[in-house]
Amino acid sequence: MDEPWPLAPSGTADWLRDLCGDGLTGFLPPAMPDAAWVLNAMYEHENGPTGATHHEYRQARLAEGSAEPLVVGGIDLEAATVTTGGGLGRAEHPGPGWRRLRWSELAERTGDPVVPEGQLPGYQCFPSAKKDGSWPLGILPPTEGSLDRETWTRLIDVLAEHSPAGPDTPCLAYYSPAMFGFLDLENPVVHAGNLGDAGILYDHPEVDFSPSNLWAGDRSWCLGTDYDLWGTKVAGPPALIEALLRDPGLEAVRLPWAD
Repeated sequence: MDEPWPLAPSGTADWLRDLCGDGLTGFLPPAMPDAAWVLNAMYEHENGPTGATHHEYRQARLAEGSAEPLVVGGIDLEAATVTTGGGLGRAEHPGPGWRRLRWSELAERTGDPVVPEGQLPGYQCFPSAKKDGSWPLGILPPTEGSLDRETWTRLIDVLAEHSPAGPDTPCLAYYSPAMFGFLDLENPVVHAGNLGDAGILYDHPEVDFSPSNLWAGDRSWCLGTDYDLWGTKVAGPPALIEALLRDPGLEAVRLPWAD
């Protein structure tokens, strides 16, 4: 990460802390002056969802001995938890046999809103698609805390099209303490580089997430990915936000209650 994204002074993120709060799980900027949420991708198997859920499948494997329970300190962590099917951190297209399932398509199928009013994109979305909190085995829900690789790549392209110097636009990237296990709360991890090199940020060797925040050096736009959410807020000029909402390679929505 030293080249082309060397560490920047930790105080570089102070403006976001002043604007948004502590940023322990990522800063969510207000509209600047506009904003939209870019949704993490989910996928569906070409055979469609099965009757079984991820939790039922996991329990069946444990019962037959083909899987080992997750035990820490002598405590079976799975005894009182639900295997949802979701994950945490980076994700990408799972490969042959899978297709991207749009949030809008699932909303039409289930009757659930894309994002419930007053909520943010996260685990509470699509209750009708799940059984006892677990997704059908044929659906891979969005992961928390990170954009998927395809969405990250396309988002960077759109940002470059709407940035003052295109791919040469100076940027800063912040990784929240949550990504490092809250080991150091006093020295925020911020890297400085150019937008055209942002692909490198996705594979930071010390974390399994896309950056919590990425912003143009002139603060004309800023994106924020919270550790606990399934989407990334992008704040910036109306032309950028409209481009995100129209782009066929992304799925973006306005959430007026979360501007």
